[in-house]
Amino acid sequence: MPGHVYLITTTTRGRAPCFADHAAARVASRCIQGPACSKDIDPLAWVLMPDHLHLLGVLRLGASLGESVSRIKATIAREVNRSQGGSGALWARAYHDHAVRRDEDIVAAARYIVANPVRAGLVRSVRDYPYWNTVWLP
Repeated sequence: MPGHVYLITTTTRGRAPCFADHAAARVASRCIQGPACSKDIDPLAWVLMPDHLHLLGVLRLGASLGESVSRIKATIAREVNRSQGGSGALWARAYHDHAVRRDEDIVAAARYIVANPVRAGLVRSVRDYPYWNTVWLP
């Protein structure tokens, strides 16, 4: 539903840690923040983990959630493959989405997303993990 906030999670194909490679993670991060990925979804918060992406965003008017997620995944895959000299599928076909219903839930979802690298034991502090962003930062 346009105008609603969604928490979207998508995994890499076979849960391969594609984004443990910092060059691939940097390319993917630029895509997530770029105009092609934010065409249909206004990102509020996101984190790119080694084998998955969490994205909290507002679906724009006239956009389809499924088509928007497909476009984001295709854009990232195309750019990562181009930069790495690779080809083929990067993402699993499916994704999970959850409509966030209340403002309080939006903040909780953003905190969940941002803290993901800490919970996964990748870093001790969110500040130490480079592949995330939120609109709530100055």
